[in-house]
Order: sequence, then structure tokens, then C-alpha cells
Amino acid sequence: MKKIVVTNNQNFTPDQKQRLDSLGDVTYYDALPEGAEEYLDRVKGADIICSGTAGLKDAYAELREVYITVGFVSVAFVDLDVLAENNVKISNAPGINQHAVSEWIMWMIILAMRRFDEVLNCEKTLRIDGSVPPTQKGLADRNITILGNGNVGKRVGKLAQAFDMNVSFFKRGDNLYDSVKDANIVVDTLSDNPSTHKLLDQKFFSAMNKGGSFISVTRSDILDEDALLKALNEGNLDRAFLDCGSILVGDTDDPYYQKLLKHPRVFVTPHIAYSSEMSSKLGNDVMIDNVEAWIKGIPQNILN
Repeated sequence: MKKIVVTNNQNFTPDQKQRLDSLGDVTYYDALPEGAEEYLDRVKGADIICSGTAGLKDAYAELREVYITVGFVSVAFVDLDVLAENNVKISNAPGINQHAVSEWIMWMIILAMRRFDEVLNCEKTLRIDGSVPPTQKGLADRNITILGNGNVGKRVGKLAQAFDMNVSFFKRGDNLYDSVKDANIVVDTLSDNPSTHKLLDQKFFSAMNKGGSFISVTRSDILDEDALLKALNEGNLDRAFLDCGSILVGDTDDPYYQKLLKHPRVFVTPHIAYSSEMSSKLGNDVMIDNVEAWIKGIPQNILN
């Protein structure tokens, strides 16, 4: 019987826990491991690790001869080549966050184009000398360019079309700067890989339509935040909305988060765009699917 370790609370439903228990001898931990040493102690002797980010990020290079599966999409915080050298295989859960992240993006699109944050629970008068408040832009017939055409990007495109927006995608091989020059909204859903490292730089923001807004749910490695802030300060960008995908979930003390938080026209959340009951359920289902497939000798969603 395979020894399976769940490194932290994954919010399994009773049915999910019963299914995982049927696959091996399972040890569950509820609290997050405090660093690499505690993580390695928890997974000692394991054949299969159902892991969160905490601990794995710091300890992965010390793991040997084990299978890891996670219930989320990005594992950019580990070096896949190092894992391969140590005969460690890792699987992710592709597509499980598309509903939650797309909802977050649509919220930000609406904020950008309707500015409801300025009038929600408003107490001051919006009428001056009998005039009506300034007309807001709205979404219909506005141009949106989505960087990336994966699970999240495609879903955002469908939702934006439902609002009668003009949707276009930037894909590998396209001209990045031409793709954003007429966009009122640019949404970054790009994958983190060597070809996208610091791709969104000063030249990119200079190419954007003046007065447009920028939305990102990806990791900071893709984005030059100093170039973003410069574009805002110089008036080339109107607003920016970021979920800070590289920080530890919920860590509002992170320097990267704090740097962006200080700008009056940057709206940030601490890496929570993915967080929903649907994401949790789907992520756990895929993680257990991965375990079952690995035990059967037909591994799936392998990244290295």
C-alpha cells in the first residue's frame, strides 16, 4: 500500500477524503508547515505527496524518488529540472481556476470602465450646478486584448463577448505591440516561462492605447512593475489591477504587494483571484485523479 502524505489542509469533502483513503495509507496535516525542515519531516518516507505551496517552495530540491501532485495550476516556484534530476515527478491541476479567476478579471474590467468604486456608498453630491455626474465609459463596443489563449483567457473572452466587447487575443507568434495599441483593456493571462520573462516592459506599456487599463493575474516575473508604475505616472495608463500571483496567498506584508499598494491608481489583491469553492473542489478532484492515475501506472498532468 502506497504511503500518501497530505502536507496541509486541502479542504477535502468527506467523499474526496474517502476516495483518497481508498488509494493508500494517508497521513493528513492541517496546519501549514513552518519552513523546509518541517515539510521534509512530514513527507519522510512518502511515496506520494499531496502538497500545497507552503514548504514545497523551500524544500523541493531536497526531495528524492517521490511523486508530488498539487491542486492548483502554476508550479513556477519550483525548478522542474532539479526535480527531474532527483527522480521526482510533479503533476498540477490545469484549468481548475478558470471560473474564479475569470470572475475576478470581469470584476476588474467593470471597475475600470464603470468606476463603481468611486460611487459605491457615496455620501457627497454628484450633481454640481444641476448637472448630471460624468458619463462612464461602459463595456459595450470597447476593445479588449487578452494576452494568452489558455483556459482563463478563453473564458474571459467569452464573458467579455457577452458584454458586447470587441475581443482579440495575443498568442505566441503575434506582434505584441500591435495587439494592444487599440485596446481599452489589456488582460494578462500569460504563462510564466523563459519566453515571457519581463515581456511586459516599458516598450509594452508605451505601445498600449493611451488611457487604457491593464489587468494581470500572472506571476511578477512576466511584468516589469517599475515600467507599469512609470506608465501610470506619465499618464499613458489610466488604471492597473493586479492579483500579485507571485506572493504567498494572502500575504499583504509582501514587499511586492506593498510597493504596488502605495500607488493611488493601482488596485491589488493578495493572490486570491483563484480562491473559490469551485476551484477548491475541482483542484482536489484533479489531485486525487492524479494520485489514482499514478498508482495505476498511467500518470497524467506531469510537468517534468
